[in-house]
Amino acid sequence: MQKEYLPKKIESKVQAIWDKNKTFNVTERKDKEKYYCLSMLPYPSGHIHMGHVRNYTIGDVISRYQRLLGKNVLQPIGWDAFGLPAENAAINNDTIPAVWTYKNIAYMKNQLKSLGYAYDWNREITTCKPDYYYWEQLFFIKLYEKDLVYKKFSEVNWCPKDQTVLANEQVIDGCCWRCDTQVQRKEISQWFMKITSYAEELLTDLNCLHGWPEKVKLMQRNWIGKSEGIEIKFDLSNNIKDKIIVYTTRPDTIFGVTYINLSVNHPLALKNSTHNISLANFIKKLRNKSTDYDVKKIQGEKTSLLAIHPLTGKLIPVWVSNFVSIEYATGAIMSVPAHDQKDWEFAIKYNIPIRPVILNIDGNKPNITESAMTNKGILFNSYQFDGLNHKDAVNLISEELKKKKIGINKVNYRLRDWNISRQRYWGTPIPMMTLQDGTVMPIPKNNLPVILPEDVVMEGIKSPIKTNSEWSKMNINDQVAFRETDTFDTFMESSWYYARYTCSNYDKDIVDSTAANYWLPVDQYIGGIEHAIMHLMYFRFYHKLLRDTGFVQSNEPAIRLLCQGMVLSDSFYYINENGNRNWVSPLNVSIKRNKQGQIVNAVDTQGNQLVYAGMNKMSKSKNNGIDPQKIIDRYGADTLRLFIMFAAPPEMTLQWQESGIIGAHRFLNRFWKLVFEHINRKSTFSLLTLSDLNYSQKVLLKKLNDTIIKVTDDIDRRRSFNTAIASIMKLVNTLIHHFKNNKDGKQGEALRQEILLTITRLLYPFTPHICYIIWKNLGGKGSIDDTSWPTPNKFALLSKSFLIIVQVDGKLRDKIVVTDSDLTKEQMQKIAMQRYAVEKYINQVTIRRVIYIPGKLINFVTN
Repeated sequence: MQKEYLPKKIESKVQAIWDKNKTFNVTERKDKEKYYCLSMLPYPSGHIHMGHVRNYTIGDVISRYQRLLGKNVLQPIGWDAFGLPAENAAINNDTIPAVWTYKNIAYMKNQLKSLGYAYDWNREITTCKPDYYYWEQLFFIKLYEKDLVYKKFSEVNWCPKDQTVLANEQVIDGCCWRCDTQVQRKEISQWFMKITSYAEELLTDLNCLHGWPEKVKLMQRNWIGKSEGIEIKFDLSNNIKDKIIVYTTRPDTIFGVTYINLSVNHPLALKNSTHNISLANFIKKLRNKSTDYDVKKIQGEKTSLLAIHPLTGKLIPVWVSNFVSIEYATGAIMSVPAHDQKDWEFAIKYNIPIRPVILNIDGNKPNITESAMTNKGILFNSYQFDGLNHKDAVNLISEELKKKKIGINKVNYRLRDWNISRQRYWGTPIPMMTLQDGTVMPIPKNNLPVILPEDVVMEGIKSPIKTNSEWSKMNINDQVAFRETDTFDTFMESSWYYARYTCSNYDKDIVDSTAANYWLPVDQYIGGIEHAIMHLMYFRFYHKLLRDTGFVQSNEPAIRLLCQGMVLSDSFYYINENGNRNWVSPLNVSIKRNKQGQIVNAVDTQGNQLVYAGMNKMSKSKNNGIDPQKIIDRYGADTLRLFIMFAAPPEMTLQWQESGIIGAHRFLNRFWKLVFEHINRKSTFSLLTLSDLNYSQKVLLKKLNDTIIKVTDDIDRRRSFNTAIASIMKLVNTLIHHFKNNKDGKQGEALRQEILLTITRLLYPFTPHICYIIWKNLGGKGSIDDTSWPTPNKFALLSKSFLIIVQVDGKLRDKIVVTDSDLTKEQMQKIAMQRYAVEKYINQVTIRRVIYIPGKLINFVTN
């Protein structure tokens, strides 16, 4: 074993061994318990970033730990390779999306390998390759035949910058989720998947996901948005045929209705606007927005319609507003301004009467001059229903409406069907065609896959397959047909990849049921919480589709979900001559800190005085990303892995600090040196005989066992990797301290050997390269990749431990763990005086008195 720790040298050596031996390639084995650990597959953007490193290191730590437990561990990797970023990058760099994508994949693959991840590379998938999306096309046709997909003209969310449709989930605050452009409404023919058919199951099965974060489940519950209420029919005073159907969950407030509000897309709103110019202009203005409702600024326009209250017969004005959606329920609401805040604000703005019908909790009439009273309570101003509580009022008023045949119980969901059509090029072609007579049908299976041409000329953002009539035109049974030129939403590819990993080379169907049902569900899934209502919803939906088509048996795709936090970094900028912010990389900044560690001055390499903008998410826009490759080249992959797992709990944000990297590297150097010195003693190690250990050795052994228990629990149950590493570091420091101050003979050497072998196994999931080399040099049995996770020694667990405070002249100098509270004063004095932290204070001084409280404290008095 060389004296110096040289990570660059040992890491490449170990990685070559793993590659040659295909160490982490696995097959289905009935004789071993399986464990499937999966991190969300990366998009090949060109370089891995620290977010990638954190995500994939978490997965690798869990995988390696489970492997040492003796399980058959699958940890695959692939590439989410279709999508707009590749297409836009190709346009900006005058290249082809396929060329740009494959080049990035090759580079990023090398980066991932340099981090030493235990992937089964034999299962690697690339979603832009026909051998992957062929099965997606085939499955889509199967779903079409089951009436789970359909095409219709629909008003959709349109991104004018990217020139494509967005699903509702991809519109964030009215803007495109990718480019932040204000989204518009547009009516075009689109393909949809019936995710709403699974709305109730997607909702109720959340209760079975005990290993998923509550925050994710809450976000999905809110997005699915189940509500139970009643649809009520309102007649119109001037039209016998037309009716307004409203949906409400609060029929107890029906006597407080003072107006009705319609969506700008409601048929009656559109019909009434044909002879109302003001209303027509209002609707036109709002329909150009991203949705037909926008609650940032309440707006409305009155129609000429008057509705008839179904229980009182009074006339009620009908309005059109910007906060009612046609996509939810009926697109019409009964407005009760006294008991709904948005209704109240609208009524105040447009001077509409407000009629309270619910008493305050104290029984008094509500004051609705400043805001609505939204609590549930006792009815008044409600005729024969006065005095009823909320529950009884809902039931009795609902029964009255149903008896008059103007009400019907209804369950509604906020969730809409998934719009899967995209108008851009770099995606999976939708395997449908249109015949000359207008008939839409699937492309025959013997004509699959519909291959996306990769050698194309990009002319702006216009899709090459839309401009190439030769590509779209085909002949089927002597009939001319035209291929669909839209492509799938790229969330399609990432919704079923986890199942394909179980059988990536299978060539008979989308998945091999035998392999899929061996590996699935995923035992641990890892990825960002930003995917909660997009990928993770589609992920669950697709699994249920695979189940209902007979491919898998489980109801959910993953048992446990871990959502890692963002990686933050210091960000700096200066104002240039144009008044714009120039963001400067932290690597090019010299900083000064005050005594509290706060940055008080920052200057870049050009001499610009910088403004410190705090810790922000690493991003290109703020130029505060840290290139993982530079860290690997300087400190080694193990150092980066150790820091990324030690710096913060996995769910929390991680603040990047160069000092933390240096500290992690210093620890690995210290551990390497400890092992080197131990090996260099060239001792002949005897077997560890527990009964022959002296008192201090037994304490050390108990410390080892306590560490094993804590690290195991931290990794396995708590997923608290930072505290697991902290415990290992403490054990290393204790070991260094012990052997520096004790000469324990052959049993001491045997104990040291045992502890170092154990520490190496405990560290292995975090820092596999250094542990591989150390294990081999310590003479560990076989390869560390195939060894087992350490278990506590039962003998060492029998005794209880006590913490003894050691003082010199009343000042704390050390803490000692002992396993016997009945130690005599002389025994405890001898143990304490051998400690380095104590010895330096009592050496060459006279100890005048020793105060000893058994099991608690010992104090050496020297003055």
